[in-house]
Amino acid sequence: MEYSITIYFALFIIYAVAGWIMEVITKLIFERKLGDRGFLIGPYCPIYGCGAILITLLLTRFYSQPVLLFVMAILVCGILEYFTSYIMEKIFNARWWDYSNSKFNINGRVCLETIIPFGILGLVIIYVTNPILLNFLQNLNQDFLNIIVTVIGVVFILDVIVSFKIISKVRVAARNISKENVKDNTEEITAKVKEVLRSGSFLSRRLINAFPDLKTRLKEKKDEIMEKTQEVTKEIKNGINQKKEDVKKGFEKGIKKVKNKKFED
Repeated sequence: MEYSITIYFALFIIYAVAGWIMEVITKLIFERKLGDRGFLIGPYCPIYGCGAILITLLLTRFYSQPVLLFVMAILVCGILEYFTSYIMEKIFNARWWDYSNSKFNINGRVCLETIIPFGILGLVIIYVTNPILLNFLQNLNQDFLNIIVTVIGVVFILDVIVSFKIISKVRVAARNISKENVKDNTEEITAKVKEVLRSGSFLSRRLINAFPDLKTRLKEKKDEIMEKTQEVTKEIKNGINQKKEDVKKGFEKGIKKVKNKKFED
């Protein structure tokens, strides 16, 4: 069944808020810390909203096949998390979360420990929450819903603009610090970037608290270039040394032949 853009956006916001609540509760349980989560200032995590909408649009057709639905939800949300990490890293030159120390991870962007719950959430969304939420949203006065969604949409867009401006400070700080401290390694530059953000506004400090595993990537790129340069240089040197050895052996072989010929004469 097709729904209006207004209903889909309302669904997106509801799941984004639910995801934020789940992140806060998870941190409270496992780390015993109560803190804000997510990139944005408001109480929502867009990646959960996007995941829920993708599951709704792509996987509702598998309603009668729960096992396949479970697997497909893992696949869809796993790809979403991977590319979100990749794109955010490319835009801001920073790794916002890293599962490299977890088993069965892919480039530290996703891991088995986090994608399995996506499958469970997919089942919950299709069989439990979507029927309730979509029925509720459809039964609301559509004019009232349009007004509410418009107001929330404007606030959300403003939040995105302000938050991205704050996040951009990570890229600028990393670039400036990396230029000023060429010899520093990735960990040292990351620590200095965090110091800069902590000395800034409340919103900058909130970003660090939300992503304590933040890791800048500028220095690593430089290290990769240096490593490749060193490898190429090493290969060239090895090639030159090998040529020298070949010439030396050829020269010695030629002298030996000349001596043998003189001896025979």
